[in-house]
Amino acid sequence: MRFSQIIGHQETKQLLLKSVQQNHVAHAQLFLGQEGSANLALALAYATYINCEAKQADDSCGTCGSCVKMDKLVHPDFNFVMPVTTTKSVSKDALSSKFMNEWREFILASPYQGLNEWMQHIGAENKQGIISKDESRQLVKLVSLKAFEGNYKIVVIWLPELMHPSAANALLKLLEEPPAQTLFLLVAQAAEKLLATITSRTQILQVRSFTEQEVVQHLQQTYNLDDARARQIAQLAEGSLNAAAKLTTEISSDYFTFFTEWMRHCYSRKVNELVEMSDKFQAMGRENQKNFLLYALNLLRKVMLYGVDASLISFLPPTELDFVQKFSKVITGNNGGELSEELNQAHYHIERNANPKMVFVDSSLQIAGYLHKG
Repeated sequence: MRFSQIIGHQETKQLLLKSVQQNHVAHAQLFLGQEGSANLALALAYATYINCEAKQADDSCGTCGSCVKMDKLVHPDFNFVMPVTTTKSVSKDALSSKFMNEWREFILASPYQGLNEWMQHIGAENKQGIISKDESRQLVKLVSLKAFEGNYKIVVIWLPELMHPSAANALLKLLEEPPAQTLFLLVAQAAEKLLATITSRTQILQVRSFTEQEVVQHLQQTYNLDDARARQIAQLAEGSLNAAAKLTTEISSDYFTFFTEWMRHCYSRKVNELVEMSDKFQAMGRENQKNFLLYALNLLRKVMLYGVDASLISFLPPTELDFVQKFSKVITGNNGGELSEELNQAHYHIERNANPKMVFVDSSLQIAGYLHKG
């Protein structure tokens, strides 16, 4: 993984690059970000840059022996610790080292996946992953060895908040008395679940979520989606590339067109047309129905923000901007909250297997009333 392969995050990339160039590499660093963020990808790119044999000003070279091995995750000085559990293939003594082939496959497929995807990948069924106390013994042995080829021995610990207390205490001792030329890169999602004594001994790097525009760019480059579909997914993904990847297979309708038509019929109180739309809504399938209602909430929020101050909306494609401008004249402080609550209630009922056609028609009649409340 190289920095150039990660969309956006220029400010964070520069911080990491300068730390190496100025020889200010902290021995323990915490890459903190939500699931689907760039925290693991940035840690991988950083590790690649650190041991690159021909560093460029803004990235690793990608061609030296170290980079080639890092790209395949087989560098002898690059090690991983991650939550695991017993499976059919590893029936006892589950340690990270026994899952390295699966881990390489998993990360090379996408560094933005989450714990649930990892557990499914190794066939854990309904078991919970953990970094066990036995893992800490392996970690101590691992870091006692000198680097084979690179300047540093690097250990990436993915989701350290899932460490057994004994493993966390062993890590704490290592951080207090770090072995020479050894770096610990902790990639976490919930700092509050880590020992405070561990976080206090790390240099914390807050990794923001991807912007909506960055998610759109990723979807277009990775899945070759058209702009409209990519934007609809990005609005639902909330900055997570993992969520965006799932949504590419879940979304099968043009949410924007359906929503604008729905609102027009509600405003005009065209009951027959709304009943016809309820048939289309029912045909979507439950996951699409839930995603559509979340999309509707997101777009309504943009309408409300636009009505307060147009500058609060950073970017909208022309068709959406035209709709938002017109619809913002109908949405006021008197009905905005009620509309949001109605969409939330519809989502709640769909999630609990209510009849989608009845939910849609009922919500349509309620929304029609709110739109004329003004």
